[in-house]
Amino acid sequence: MTDWWFLTLIVLVLIALLLRLAMSQTHAAGRLPGLGPVLAVGAGVFGSVAPAGGKRGRQRTEPATEGQAQADRPRAAVVVNPTKFDGNNTDKPRAEIEEVCRTHGWADPLWLETTEDDPGYGQTKQALAEGVDLVCALGGDGTVRIVGSALVGSGVPMGLLSGGTGNLLARNLSLPVTSLSQGMTVALTGESSPIDTGSLRLRRPLHADEEDTPPPVDADDLDEVPPVPGRGEGEVEDHVFLVMAGLGFDAEVMANAPEKLKKQMGWAAYLVSGVQRLRGPQFKVEVQADDDTRMHRRVRSVMVGNVGKLTGGLNLVPQARADDGILDLVLLSPEGLVGWGAVVTRLVTRSSRGHQRVDYFTAKTVEVVAGSPVEIQLDGDTLGRATAMSVTVNPGSLLVRLPRD
Repeated sequence: MTDWWFLTLIVLVLIALLLRLAMSQTHAAGRLPGLGPVLAVGAGVFGSVAPAGGKRGRQRTEPATEGQAQADRPRAAVVVNPTKFDGNNTDKPRAEIEEVCRTHGWADPLWLETTEDDPGYGQTKQALAEGVDLVCALGGDGTVRIVGSALVGSGVPMGLLSGGTGNLLARNLSLPVTSLSQGMTVALTGESSPIDTGSLRLRRPLHADEEDTPPPVDADDLDEVPPVPGRGEGEVEDHVFLVMAGLGFDAEVMANAPEKLKKQMGWAAYLVSGVQRLRGPQFKVEVQADDDTRMHRRVRSVMVGNVGKLTGGLNLVPQARADDGILDLVLLSPEGLVGWGAVVTRLVTRSSRGHQRVDYFTAKTVEVVAGSPVEIQLDGDTLGRATAMSVTVNPGSLLVRLPRD
């Protein structure tokens, strides 16, 4: 079928659902509204937060002099994914970041590059052990998630330096995504504001194959963990996400986009993968949200979000906030092109026209048990296949640098 309406439908669906499409509009940097009361609570939980440009209890606004000892200045760590730069050459971004640090009176940053074996968790723990005042994540959504996972509950703030195509957390917080210098400036001079995170436990299929996936976190490092999900004998893993967890269609698209095509075409590779899976089968799920919502459904995708803004300027969950202390659960159940059309109508117009193919719920704890193993993703990282997941919100557990008013 080659009608224009059909082609347009495919594009709209993929824009609304794929977590890796490039943002079509540039958001001006701004502070997340409504964080004042939560910031006060976060300060009580985590202790006093570092003021802009200095260590706790000290503020420095003038550029450092040449004779000033590096040890006397506040210091940031930068955990960088070198694969986001041509030839894995990080010399240029490193020089740019060091210049911004000197301008604002900070010492040269501790520079830590991720590896294939450790995508950022160990590097972040190393930075904390060395007593830095700030840890910045320079990479894509996966790097941000891993660094944030290691910082949860530490009281040390995270700066977001966008280096990928999605940059979803930065977009949801209205942080700079097109300028490394601007992002670093906000990280050094901004204020530390608490946001929520999600702790997730997934159950692998029994006898699951070894897969090249991001490593789990140590549950002992987390204050709150959800219950063990589902039934069975498969291995259980603990993870943390900052943006969204998804079972089904969105994870399938990310997992099956060819690596070679992604390098050649960027985000457009996900269009190819998505078109191939529009007619994929639904799967059965049992869902329990908190203690009072239980349901059995056939779905194409289940997503649990901490924030709601996707790429393309669309909001999957317009009412979602990073600091509201709740999770937003979305069930997508399209059947054929008519069903996908209803999904697009709900997402684009925010109306209830068409078939009821999109369901929204809010909860603090969610458990999803699938009838068969399905693909799972966290903040755009594909984690292979799972048979169940349980998620709990951790209110105000991560400090993020946001612009001052």
